[in-house]
Amino acid sequence: MEMKWGERYALGIARMDETHREFIDFCNALTAAWPKNEHAPSETSAASNGMPQDFLGQFDAFIEHTAAHFNQENRWMEAVNFPGCHREEHDRVLNVVQEVRKRIEKGDFFLGRRLLEELHPWFDNHIDTMDTALAFYLKEIGFDTEAGTLPESRTETPLTSAHNACDCAVPQTAKTP
Repeated sequence: MEMKWGERYALGIARMDETHREFIDFCNALTAAWPKNEHAPSETSAASNGMPQDFLGQFDAFIEHTAAHFNQENRWMEAVNFPGCHREEHDRVLNVVQEVRKRIEKGDFFLGRRLLEELHPWFDNHIDTMDTALAFYLKEIGFDTEAGTLPESRTETPLTSAHNACDCAVPQTAKTP
C-alpha cells in the first residue's frame, strides 16, 4: 500500500519532517520494487533465490536510510536525555528489517511481504506516539536539531531521570537546583 505524506505527519521540526518524508519515499520505492510474482525466478535474481537484484538494492537503500534516520533521532534523544524506550524501538525495528533482508536473500519471501504490509501502520503509530512526544519535548526545551544543542540561556536541564523509562508520554523538564 502506497504511503502519502500529509500534514498528519508534520511535527514542526523541519529536519525531522524531511527525514520522515524521505522515509515514506523509501517505503514506497521498496513496495514498488517488490516483484509482482515473488515465486517466479528472475534472470536478475540475487544468489539465484528468485528475488530481483533491484529489489535487494532498494532494500539495502531503505535499511541505510532507516539507520541514518534512527541514528539522527537517537543523537537528539541522547543529547537531551530523553527516555530510552524510543531508542529501543528504533533498535528493534532495525534488527527486524535487517533479519528480514537476510531471509529474503535466502529465498524466504513471506516475511518480506509481511514487512511491506506492516511498515505503514507501524510508521503511523510511531509518528503518533514516540516521534510526537520527542518533537514536542525538543521544541519545548528549545533544542536546536541542526546544531544538536540547547540554548545557552536555558535555566532548566533536560530530563535527568524518568519515573518509567518506557513511558514515552510527553516528558516534564527537571529544574536544576
